[in-house]
Amino acid sequence: MSKRYHLFEVFGIELEYMLVNNSNFKVSPTVDKLLSLKNGELTSDIDNGDIAWSNELVAHVVELKTNGPTEDLEKLSEKFHENIIEINHLLKQIDAQLLPTASHPLMNPLTDTQLWKHSYSEVYELYNRIFDCKGHGWSNVQSTHINLPFYDDEEFEKLHAAIRILLPLIPGLCASSPILEGKTTAFLDSRLEYYKINQKEIPEMTGTVIPEQVFSKSEYQNIIFEPIKKAIKPFDTNKILDHHFLNSRGAIARFDRNAIEIRLVDVQECAKADIAICIFIIEVLKALVNEEFCDLKSQKQWKKEDLFEILNDGIKYGELSKVENLKYLSLFGIKEKATMQDIWTHVFNNVKDSISSENQKIIAFILNNGTLSSRILKAIDEDFSEENIKKTYSQLAECLQNNELFKP
Repeated sequence: MSKRYHLFEVFGIELEYMLVNNSNFKVSPTVDKLLSLKNGELTSDIDNGDIAWSNELVAHVVELKTNGPTEDLEKLSEKFHENIIEINHLLKQIDAQLLPTASHPLMNPLTDTQLWKHSYSEVYELYNRIFDCKGHGWSNVQSTHINLPFYDDEEFEKLHAAIRILLPLIPGLCASSPILEGKTTAFLDSRLEYYKINQKEIPEMTGTVIPEQVFSKSEYQNIIFEPIKKAIKPFDTNKILDHHFLNSRGAIARFDRNAIEIRLVDVQECAKADIAICIFIIEVLKALVNEEFCDLKSQKQWKKEDLFEILNDGIKYGELSKVENLKYLSLFGIKEKATMQDIWTHVFNNVKDSISSENQKIIAFILNNGTLSSRILKAIDEDFSEENIKKTYSQLAECLQNNELFKP
């Protein structure tokens, strides 16, 4: 059993990036080569000091993550950036580079997807057999995961209640996937639009994306895990799948390590933006847990369907999504209809004193200039030619390399 931590004592952050070929900008299924270049031989996980590298389901996505729980979020932007520079340096040898954002804008998942063929591949093969992982929802989705600890049922109750309330607003801050297969999708958060349905064969796994009203380990076991185990049983004849991983809601409880993992955040253009957003989300959750906006009872009474309705609109319209549910808005002390941009600005003004001046500037920039999706579409300026898309996303790759915000 891993060590237990109290609320907000430590954090775990994970960032996923695509590898793309420099010559044609297609996804490059060469994460195995990257890991071999770093390590001298292929291993699926690489310990690189404060940051670890690992493979994902598909062969063109690498995950960078804090190497165990960390207390210090402020230094993470620099640490992730150092690893990004190192990876890009190694990738030059195979004519590839890292690309940020939550989706490749030109990828054809049916022809370009290659599953990871090495360690853990039997699990990936089973997933592929059940769900057919050659779709955007499986092979073209890069996210940021925020892992937050809880010590016991009492802390789980507070944290899960706060996270459920905040999940619907996340695309209004973090959307970065507006283009698929060379076209605008009409969703600012295309990754989450696919996230909703990519496990439709076994609906118990994703549920309504917003987790159910469960606030203890035993409730979670009965209401979420047991239906998942029952639903997967006919498919998982060799019993190789873990219910912790099968749970695909927008936030999942990991009782094996006493943490909740938030999964609705699209990865941004650079580590600086990702970490600032993580810090901001964490500060808002702290305020909710401390009942600074509203009490625990008010947070717990929200049904998943009502929260999903708000999330669903945010997936389409991002920061411009209009939230008309006055009861929901009152949770944050807002008395009239507001856009998600308005809501995030309101909560930012309430928590910004707890955020460093550098990260305050980054959040203020995002709130003033829109989600990365909106900024990408502004740069594209209705010209969806392959040449213009490549030009814009090459600029995003430079942002990642230089740890700079994207300013169209």
